[in-house]
Amino acid sequence: MNSKEAAEMFGLTTDTVRYYERVGVIPPIERDKNGYRVYTTRDLNWIYLAKSLRHAGVSIESLIEFATLSQLGGNVEEAQKQILYDQLQEITDKLEKMTKTRDLLQYKINTYDEHIAKFKSGEVTSENVEELWKVKY
Repeated sequence: MNSKEAAEMFGLTTDTVRYYERVGVIPPIERDKNGYRVYTTRDLNWIYLAKSLRHAGVSIESLIEFATLSQLGGNVEEAQKQILYDQLQEITDKLEKMTKTRDLLQYKINTYDEHIAKFKSGEVTSENVEELWKVKY
């Protein structure tokens, strides 16, 4: 598979895929006798992993560190696993915060009309408005 096909497969530009290789997000891609990149399944896995982790907010630096370790050989598995674990924890924390925010938004949408009606009728004022941080939604 060539660069264009690999990029299209994952909805990326060829510039992005080449950038990933150039900065070390993915290991170097082997080339044919004419110097064209030839992507293997292993390479495609790296691209897919990089794209997925970038979309989740994982830093380029973390991806470079992970890919660099894979090229060193030796006993790097624990270090790589720790990078993955750390990134998983970051994403889990972000998801928890986003879930709480989603729940707050859903609560506000579900109670919006009722809340506005209470303000308009004078039942709720700025002195007796609910404390959102205490609401269980």
